[in-house]
Amino acid sequence: MVKVVLVNPEIPPNTGNIARTCAATGTELHLVKPLGFELSDRQLKRAGLDYWPHVNLQIHESWSAFTGVSLKQGGRLIGFSTKGTVRYSDITYQHTDWLLFGRETQGLPPEILSHCPITAYIPMKGDGVRSLNLSVSVAVGLFESLRQQGASF
Repeated sequence: MVKVVLVNPEIPPNTGNIARTCAATGTELHLVKPLGFELSDRQLKRAGLDYWPHVNLQIHESWSAFTGVSLKQGGRLIGFSTKGTVRYSDITYQHTDWLLFGRETQGLPPEILSHCPITAYIPMKGDGVRSLNLSVSVAVGLFESLRQQGASF
């Protein structure tokens, strides 16, 4: 099954909401440090409610530590970015994919996007809107990949 990766997330409630989505779908959640909060943060726990025991959470101390794990397990890195080149719904997802999302204020940095053979974007009408909320973006990308793979819950 695809995996969700948050690289240097900053806002605890977003990560908590994403954890709930991962719990609901049985999706692994990978957090790449540094984080903009402590894992014991009250807002993080509150947003995740009582779903935390149902989250397959993996913490990586750095980007290089994460890449060691992803290379060992295999699969494509798909970076989600407002600068992506492929519409998220035009990608043919594979069960081994890693869906990467960056920090709320800056997204994925160019040096990380350069490791992604596919960079996805979620189209928006625009007019002053730079991006969607991180937890919404994760849900959009994750559910499209699950839909394509015929997930049944």
